[in-house]
Amino acid sequence: MTSEAVGPYRKSSYSGQQGNCVEVAITDDGGCAVRDSKDQARRPLGFARAQWQIFLAHAKSEAC
Repeated sequence: MTSEAVGPYRKSSYSGQQGNCVEVAITDDGGCAVRDSKDQARRPLGFARAQWQIFLAHAKSEAC
């Protein structure tokens, strides 16, 4: 990932109190950075805007 997160990382409202979740943030190139909430020192995964939109569309569909 060469882009940097510019927005705050956000957790899903469905996350439990144990903190076992992923967090997402918008990147400076309009993509998305994804990190493990328990291991914030690890480098986040980066996704281009188009890749992230495809993922979200699939996640929201009845296919999941």
